[in-house]
Amino acid sequence: MFKNKADGKNNICGKNIAKIRVGMVPKCSQRKLADLLQLEGIDIDKNAIQRIECGKRFITDIEINAFCKVLSVSYYELFDD
Repeated sequence: MFKNKADGKNNICGKNIAKIRVGMVPKCSQRKLADLLQLEGIDIDKNAIQRIECGKRFITDIEINAFCKVLSVSYYELFDD
């Protein structure tokens, strides 16, 4: 049993990351998001983005900070239900 899982997921902000990414203008693919994060020094690929968005991968605080920066959102927007 995992103590850190919420509703069977390894993170609570992945669904919001997906929602924000899909709503970006111009459109932003998972690969493009991974490229933007790599420019911020976060070594992540498209497959990791997919696992984050579906809740299969934990996210570090450093990664959350980078997501906020490249998506131009606040921490609150990533964690909002």
